[in-house]
Amino acid sequence: MHATIWHNPACSTSRKTLAILQAVPGIDLTVVEYLKTPPSAEKLAQLYRDAGMTPQQGLRTRNTDVVERGLPDADDATVLAAMVATPVLIERPLVETDKGVRLCRPQERINEII
Repeated sequence: MHATIWHNPACSTSRKTLAILQAVPGIDLTVVEYLKTPPSAEKLAQLYRDAGMTPQQGLRTRNTDVVERGLPDADDATVLAAMVATPVLIERPLVETDKGVRLCRPQERINEII
C-alpha cells in the first residue's frame, strides 16, 4: 500500500501520525513537508473531496488569522488559493492511501485508511 502524508514536523499530532504509518509493515510512504512544498489548489480540492470534507473544514483556525480574513465563510476557490499562498492555513496532517483520505486529528483516524 502507498501512503502520502502532508506533514509538519513541528506538530506533535503530525509526528504521531507519521510514526503510526512508519510502523505499518509494507507501506510505501511519501512524506511531504507541506510548509516547504505546498500542494496545488487542485490537489487540495481532490484531498478534501476524497475525505468527504470542504476546504473550509480543512482550515487551521488555531494560531492563524483565518477568521479575520473571512475564510471560514469564503468560497472554495478563495480558501484553496489562501492555503496554497499561505500553507500554514492547512490543518494537518492530511494522509492519502489506497483506501482514502483523512485529516488525522486525532491521529487514530489513520486507522480508517490503513
